[in-house]
Amino acid sequence: MSKKVLIKTYGCQMNVYDSSRMRDVLAPLGYEETENIDSADFVILNTCHIREKASEKVYSELGRLRDMKQARAADGRDMMIAVAGCVGQAEGAEITRRNKSVDLVFGPQTYHRLPQLLKLRKESGSAVIETEFDVTDKFLDLDSKPQMATSVSAFLTIQEGCDKFCTFCVVPYTRGTEYSRPMAQIVTEAEKLAAKGVREVTLLGQNVNAYRGEGDNGPESLARLVMRLSLVNGIERIRYVTSHPRDMSDDLIEAHAQNQKLMPYLHLPVQSGNDRILKAMNRGHTAKHYLNIIERMRRQRPDMAISGDFIVGFPGETDGEFQDTLNLLREVNYAAAYSFKYSPRPGTPAAEHNDQISDDIKNQRLQRLQALITAQTSAFNASCLGKSFDVLLEKPGRMAGQLIGRSPYLQSVHLEAKGLKIGHIAKVTIKSVGPNSLSGQYISMSPTQGVPAV
Repeated sequence: MSKKVLIKTYGCQMNVYDSSRMRDVLAPLGYEETENIDSADFVILNTCHIREKASEKVYSELGRLRDMKQARAADGRDMMIAVAGCVGQAEGAEITRRNKSVDLVFGPQTYHRLPQLLKLRKESGSAVIETEFDVTDKFLDLDSKPQMATSVSAFLTIQEGCDKFCTFCVVPYTRGTEYSRPMAQIVTEAEKLAAKGVREVTLLGQNVNAYRGEGDNGPESLARLVMRLSLVNGIERIRYVTSHPRDMSDDLIEAHAQNQKLMPYLHLPVQSGNDRILKAMNRGHTAKHYLNIIERMRRQRPDMAISGDFIVGFPGETDGEFQDTLNLLREVNYAAAYSFKYSPRPGTPAAEHNDQISDDIKNQRLQRLQALITAQTSAFNASCLGKSFDVLLEKPGRMAGQLIGRSPYLQSVHLEAKGLKIGHIAKVTIKSVGPNSLSGQYISMSPTQGVPAV
């Protein structure tokens, strides 16, 4: 009989990719995915350590799973529990000390060893903890496992880890130093995805534009990788996330003008609009440098839309310095943005600062920031009215004959799509704009986009 695994994913898109690869690794062992926890023989919490109180939320969830596991045992049924991801990496043995029901703890660089870890757990009869960094072995091992494609869009990790050491961030401690996969390895994975019907790939990395993977003639840039992936038959759209301003190279900016398969949408976190705060964050760039990147990008690609990340209430931030962030938002005019209150992460330098900002002030600033972001996003969506976009159709809508797709700017687009199929790229004119999606009218099938000159 097949066994059931439930993987609960927290946090970033890289965790989504990692969860999908965990399913690939477990499939040869007879595990089928389930969303019903009552039928799950194996529950994996793939965790994120970025947000405030992330660890405590995991322990709370583990308490509920412990009770469920004990009830199952009373009925003579087994249940395995694992903590994966960045909380697993950061907390390690503390997890099994606090909750004896946990069977496995492993970090983001060791989930490829799940079959061996499960075997070791069975043989030893005690919890297994594996948090060693060995990213190279991970990808070599994963290459031998077929990746299941469940959509016409797929994530594809090309780079992991971070060498930037922003003072607020735990990623260098939980994901390790920067590592780029060899270009050939990535191209092979993209070809396999395309053969399964994937039309769009989103390239993932903690600092994705720091990519320097080995190619035929030495290290290759992200721009060169994108160019190579645009030659893969079936791949019609390419995105990448998340970028760092320090790694926004000239050839990558130019690639957006030269390569029509590269979507006109850039997610470029800035975190603050004030130079003193940026220096305290150890971001390694100024507000002017960031704005210069945006200006150069829009000069190369006038239809470029920008999204970003912001932190309010960093230790010592004054009202005037927060105002600089609002001013930067107004100057850039974002299509979308993500914003957060600063939260101290244990072990990071900023957590040791004495000039922490009160929650009341952080809440007030976040509300002001998010109000501006909401207004800009609404204005961007409204500006799409009457325009025509290529829309990649991804799933059925709620109405008969309706399909839902994504615009080049990641907006959800609903349309009546008789005769069209999931995976088609349709030319659509936007007829109405809602708070969370667009509605359009089908015009024609979009021709296969030409391959740009290398």
